[in-house]
Amino acid sequence: MKPHLIIFAILIAGFAVYNILFALPDDRMNTLVNIVYASILFGYISFMAFTVLKKLRK
Repeated sequence: MKPHLIIFAILIAGFAVYNILFALPDDRMNTLVNIVYASILFGYISFMAFTVLKKLRK
């Protein structure tokens, strides 16, 4: 489980760094990139939850 948390922390840090330093000047494209990145983050959260539930079942 620890590698999953490290990967998730890196994804969160990447999201923060993108929004602080590399945000696109076009608001519509910036919003689109934020939505896609947030979707990846939520997908990874669901993957981690599925993994935990699978381990608890055993």
